[in-house]
Order: sequence, then structure tokens, then C-alpha cells
Amino acid sequence: MTIRKEAFGELPDGQKVTEYILTNSRGTEARILDYGCILRSLTVLGIDVVLGFDTLAEYVADGSHFGAVVGRVANRISEGRFHLNHIEYQLALNDGPNHLHGGIKGFDRYVWEAFADGEQLVLSRTSPEGEEGYPGTLQVQVTYELTEQNALRITYEAVSDADTLLNLTNHAYFNLNGQGSGTATGHVLQIHANEVTENDFCCVPTGRFLLVEGTPFDFRNPCRIGQRIEDEHPQIEYGKGYDINFVLDGKGSFARAATVIGDRTGLSMAVYTDQPGMQLYTANHMDGIPGKGGAVYNARDAVCLETQGFPDAVNHPEFPSVVLQGGEPFRSVTEYRFG
Repeated sequence: MTIRKEAFGELPDGQKVTEYILTNSRGTEARILDYGCILRSLTVLGIDVVLGFDTLAEYVADGSHFGAVVGRVANRISEGRFHLNHIEYQLALNDGPNHLHGGIKGFDRYVWEAFADGEQLVLSRTSPEGEEGYPGTLQVQVTYELTEQNALRITYEAVSDADTLLNLTNHAYFNLNGQGSGTATGHVLQIHANEVTENDFCCVPTGRFLLVEGTPFDFRNPCRIGQRIEDEHPQIEYGKGYDINFVLDGKGSFARAATVIGDRTGLSMAVYTDQPGMQLYTANHMDGIPGKGGAVYNARDAVCLETQGFPDAVNHPEFPSVVLQGGEPFRSVTEYRFG
């Protein structure tokens, strides 16, 4: 596996952005920006399977988080408010009345320090006390590795000098027929989960769990993403498609969370993670976004499989905790395995 780098552009404040190209002996290639740790492209068997942009300016202007690492806390926190150690914190509100994907300037809006460590690309940054309202100074590191078995491994590590919240994920938009090829609703999807966390009308968990059996969220056996995406169900209506957290059977042990297969290419991607949840999002709000190579992205042209802690976990003691204790190291691994 080799790593090389190329200049990708310059931010309005003069910061230079670099693209790192990881290539294995089978010709699989991942292109990653030090801006937002963005997975800009992932080419397997000649097919680029992630949506994105050709220029830095487009990433800066867009709010879709294409391929980015989002944090400190991925997904939503209700009203951007939580209590920790008997102190109430108010975070930035950037999704109606709620906090989403780390706030107005989350991790995806910074240039990270980056270097090649053997066959791994290591990116790191310091998130200072009070950034977007979060307590504690956080040191965070994200490592990308492209294996010879055509797996992209992402390792998340962090430590804080005080108790804080942490829930990191990568927000890649996948289309296994190739980015720009149109709808992903024909993809066949399997998710190893018996339950989802019920949402309110803002797609924030209510604290209740719903069994997937007999609902549009039953992907325990493989079926097309679009097979039930138009069903009359409150959870579908709230998200305008799939936008919901699955309670994974692995429950925090490293295990297969999902498998998705491109209906036209037969290319498969298995998702492995040690996280307890995974957000299924079907790009419901894309509407004529100009993408790579002249592509135009519309609703449901991709599927996001965001491995994570549960949304709004800090406000639901019945959920697995996303509190990171001061001085305690955090480590999590997600792999995307292609075949």
C-alpha cells in the first residue's frame, strides 16, 4: 500500500489543503483530505463509490458533510442542551431547535494535522475547551488504512482533560453503482438489528425502542432499500425516507453491522464496527447538488451507514453513554470491506 499527496486548494483564510491518495496492490484507491478528514473518493474495481466534490470551494459551501468526520458529537442533541456533572451546557443550534454533527463549525470544518505512518494516514487536531459549547480540551486522532483485502479501516482515538461528550462517525454517502449513477434505492441492504430508536418529528429519539419486525425498518433479511421507503409510517414521514438509528446486535463488540450490494454492479460492502448504533440515511434532502465529474445528486442517490453511539444519548440514561471521562482514552474502529 502506498500513500502520496497532492495540493487540493486553499481556504479563504490562506490555509492550504492537501489530498492524500492511498492505493493498494489491487488498484483500490482512497482519496482523503486533511480538511474535515473527508473521504473524497473511494475507487474499487474501477468504481468510485462515494459522492463528493471536485473542488475545495464546493466542500466549504455545502452543508451535506460529504465523506467527513463529524463531531464532537455526531447526529442530534435535543435543543443542544445537556447536563454533565450537575452543570447545564448549551451547544450551538444548527438543525432547527437542535444541535447536529458538532454544531455550526464542527470537526468537518477544520484542517487537521496529517502525516503518513507506514501504511496508515494519521490525522489529528485539538478541540479546545468551549468549542461549540463543549466542555474539556479534546485531543482527537483519526487513522485511515486501506488494506490489501480491499477494506477501508477507520480508527478513532481521543482523550480529554475533563469530562466531555464524544460520538464520532464518518458521513460518507455511498452508491455502489458508482457516484453520479442515480438512485441507490435498488441496492440490496441487510442490517443486523432487531430494534431502532424511535424518533420524534425532528428525528430526535424519544427514548423508546421499536421492534423492526413488521415495519419498513426490517432489514434483518436482505431487501431493496426502496422496497418500503414510501410506506406510510410516522418514522418514514419524519425523515422523508430513512433517517433513523439502528440498535446493532453486536452491542459494542466488533461485528458486522450491515451489508449493501449495488444492484447494477454486484459490488458489495460489509460494514463492521464496535459501535452500538448505526444511522441509516438515504440522502433524503439532496436536490440537484452538482457533484464530481459533472454528476448531479438528488434525493436517495446514496445511502449513509453511520456507525455511532445513539443520537441524543446524553439525554437518555437508558442509552449507551457517550460521556468521555477526563483522562480516559477512547478508541473505536469501523471497517468497510468490499467484495
